[in-house]
Amino acid sequence: FPCRCRGPQQGGSSCWATGAAAWSSSQQKRQRCEGSSSDQVGSSTSASVQMTESELPDTDYVENEEEDYYMDDDDDDCDDDNGDDSEYEFDEADFNQQLADKFDDLDLPPGVEATVPWLQKLAANDEQDGASDELVEDEITRKYKAFQQFYTVQNFSDHHYANKSVGKTSREWAKRIQHDWKLLEKDLPASIFVRVAEDRMDLLRAAIIGPKGTPYHDGLFFFDAHFTSNYPSEPPLVYYHSGGLRLNPNLYNCGKVCLSLLGTWSGSGCEKWNSAHSTMLQVLVSIQALILNEKPYFNEPGYAGSANTATGQQHSVEYNKNTFLHSCRTMLYSLRRPPEHFGDLVAGHFRERGRTILAACKHYLEGNMVGSEVPEEEEVEYDGTGASSSSSSSSVPKKQEVMRVDPLGRRTMFIDNLKTLFEDLLMEFNVKGADTRKFLEDKVKKNLPAA
Repeated sequence: FPCRCRGPQQGGSSCWATGAAAWSSSQQKRQRCEGSSSDQVGSSTSASVQMTESELPDTDYVENEEEDYYMDDDDDDCDDDNGDDSEYEFDEADFNQQLADKFDDLDLPPGVEATVPWLQKLAANDEQDGASDELVEDEITRKYKAFQQFYTVQNFSDHHYANKSVGKTSREWAKRIQHDWKLLEKDLPASIFVRVAEDRMDLLRAAIIGPKGTPYHDGLFFFDAHFTSNYPSEPPLVYYHSGGLRLNPNLYNCGKVCLSLLGTWSGSGCEKWNSAHSTMLQVLVSIQALILNEKPYFNEPGYAGSANTATGQQHSVEYNKNTFLHSCRTMLYSLRRPPEHFGDLVAGHFRERGRTILAACKHYLEGNMVGSEVPEEEEVEYDGTGASSSSSSSSVPKKQEVMRVDPLGRRTMFIDNLKTLFEDLLMEFNVKGADTRKFLEDKVKKNLPAA
């Protein structure tokens, strides 16, 4: 039958237990209100909650709270003849939560939690939530580490040349492509990843990591290649996934790749495609070394002559700023729409290098030149305003600091754009599980009101 219990300290009524066995008020002045839900719920049975006084700290506070868990035999509110025929269904989860709430402010002795069922369940739920986040992060890391540099997939559905027919091919054509595959599998640099298609031997996709010391550092740049039926008599067709951005004189926003080896720019001697010696591996390495370089401004033939002038160097600095902004936008583009078969690489790469990229953004916001050496992030202390309060920069030679500081004053637009991109990257990297804790802390400090 239902039992209504009112604690002497609260003066209000709360139903804690139901059961077939009646509690007796004549044996002792105060006793626990225990109950079982077996008669009311059927298969749901809860064990009696027992808490001895020795398990709790010997303080007046706890003694007062303890009153809530006892009932006075003089209390007339536990009345069987209340005229209410409805029965109260015991909710074990709610019951445990109410008890747990009462212990939120208590400093329980070590080990008590292990003996209390509801505290066990709450701790287990917290552990499960944390474990779930760790599993997601571990899955990203596992897939990233397992991502092979060269691998054969079934097909590409989003390849730029997917709808371009290769036409009639020969056995020699297939053998030559297989030869290219073997070279790629064996000799790819650690910063280049390739996928080829089993059903379409004429298709290839590559991801190139931007070299250190350039405005492309830590970025991911994707290229689609198509071997025509005349390969290797003619070079492959190569398309750059630009996202509509022109971040290099040789990489057009329409996807065109301007390179002598591909026949899309003039060249002589070994610069041009040679059907007997040139390979797809050579194409990818040339893109990384010759196009994604330290000073791409001078890739433009009309500007190459000013490389040794002060004006030319100033223009190069400005070009690198804009290039880095486009590189950051390309990162966001790839994170939100990773090319097919490269999703694991994108997620893992930016999870691993997110902290480095964000540290570089901070470094450039302080006035350092894009592409210059960034001090180890863990040694850098930021005061939340973009200024560094660490002496870690002293590890960089003084001469290099002077030579690498941005000499131009026209930085407002660059800073505003980079600040916006920094916030977007911080959010995306955080989602991927990158180590963004320090930057989030800086963000919180910056938003705190002045003391």
